[in-house]
Amino acid sequence: MQDLTLVMAQLDPLVGDIPGNTERAIEAVREASLEHKADVVVLPELCLTGYPPEDLLLRDSMEARLEEARARMAKKVARGVMVIVGYPGMRDGQRYNLAGVLKDGEWIAEYAKQALPNYQVFDEQRYFTPGTESCVVECRGARLGIVICEDLWDGTPTRQARDAGADILVSLNASPYHLEKPAERNRLFAKRAAEVSCPLVYVNQIGGQDELVFDGGSAAIDADGKTCVQAPWWDVGLMPVQFLKEEGGRWTPQSGEIAELLSPEESLYCALVTGLRDYVNKSGFKGVVLGLSGGIDSGLSLAIAVDALGADRVHAVMMPYHYTADISKEDAAEQAKLLGVSYEVMPIAPMVEAFTETLAESFAGSERDTTEENLQSRCRGVLLMAISNKKGLMVLTTGNKSEMAVGYATLYGDMVGGYNALKDVYKTWVFRLAHWRNTMGPAIPERVITRPPSAELAEDQLDSDSLPDYDILDAILTHYIESDMSAEAIIRAGFEEEDVYRVVRLVDRCEYKRRQAPVGVRVTPRGFGRDRRYPIVNGWAAGE
Repeated sequence: MQDLTLVMAQLDPLVGDIPGNTERAIEAVREASLEHKADVVVLPELCLTGYPPEDLLLRDSMEARLEEARARMAKKVARGVMVIVGYPGMRDGQRYNLAGVLKDGEWIAEYAKQALPNYQVFDEQRYFTPGTESCVVECRGARLGIVICEDLWDGTPTRQARDAGADILVSLNASPYHLEKPAERNRLFAKRAAEVSCPLVYVNQIGGQDELVFDGGSAAIDADGKTCVQAPWWDVGLMPVQFLKEEGGRWTPQSGEIAELLSPEESLYCALVTGLRDYVNKSGFKGVVLGLSGGIDSGLSLAIAVDALGADRVHAVMMPYHYTADISKEDAAEQAKLLGVSYEVMPIAPMVEAFTETLAESFAGSERDTTEENLQSRCRGVLLMAISNKKGLMVLTTGNKSEMAVGYATLYGDMVGGYNALKDVYKTWVFRLAHWRNTMGPAIPERVITRPPSAELAEDQLDSDSLPDYDILDAILTHYIESDMSAEAIIRAGFEEEDVYRVVRLVDRCEYKRRQAPVGVRVTPRGFGRDRRYPIVNGWAAGE
């Protein structure tokens, strides 16, 4: 019986680092050849530039750098192994999203992605021309039909490859993660493989890139839709797939290692850790500093930071004021000690009083309101940014998606920073993740999780004073943000009219704040940022 060893290379490229990505690809092929005796090595979509390269694609030097990279691969990759790798390229004056095939020092074929996504976080029609032709290459008697990411979701290019004689479909991908995505992909793989009666190899990249995060999960599926090999999520590595040619000429992937699908909590937590780790490391920061308030958001953020970077690269600061409860101070100190991070206390009363005194004449005759509350937050932001400047640490902000949606955050205060790990995490999920993280080992004091949430900017203040309970708030926000339902439709779904209109108006009114918020990893089907683009100034009525 004929056989074929195909290795899925699940890599973490750095956008724009073409020489570095090229060396990672060469090393992956070398390792796959030595350790797995690979006949074919498949690397992710746009692997040589990283994904998404965005307007770097418009740089005049891009093509020359890619030609140099491909020449280096042709020289360095060992003979006898076929490599299929993704990169962009200009061909006849048009730019394409390509998969190139390298064999014995020669680039023998190229496939141009046909289905260019232009929804959610994708903007490929801005940069690429769609391809029109299938590409089938042969290795050890097996005919490999190449497709790229969205081609698999569209379906037409996979059928085209089958009709061109493909025995095995090979899909290069840069498929971003969100909470429902892993299970959604697995359903698609089974459907598409069974539809074309052809085994499918899906190779995905891994790692964080700005607000996107990629979870890996590369897989091989047989022609009946059964998963035969499943690479781990959230780990860089190589995963071999052994194909055998059966009587009748059908190539079948043999059963191999199958990583279990992670629980929603573990998968989401891994996404947050990966996103933060890669943002900090790829940007070259020494570490992070964050305000540790004794509340659940900063408590979970601290745990994520330690798991991402290590305790020695995380600095926590408690900045108490008159309204900071003693238990908040105690819990913050306990968590800092528990996780082993450097920790200091900086009371902000002198700063707040200095600002208040300076503003006294200007504020004369005015009642006390949220202005004075925001002064406290802004004093804390000044301290954190000063530490950032002096020590080379990035400020990690700690607001969650529920707060960012309704503007329950202070510009130039608690929104100050370079990155927000919880930006796309609803408050109800913050509680779920905190509970889950503690099952892995003590990380967040239990009282931090069970206390009623409070910003502690005024006497006896609770979040519930000005917002619906988080179960209700998050359900309304999910309908409005993720599903684009109108206020009236949400009310018909069973929510109180007063709550719905208040929440919807807050979301619409606070777009200007979100535009100035730090970047954060996208983990829901529709995050703020490249996913949801609303005008800041507009006359759209809240109920429509």
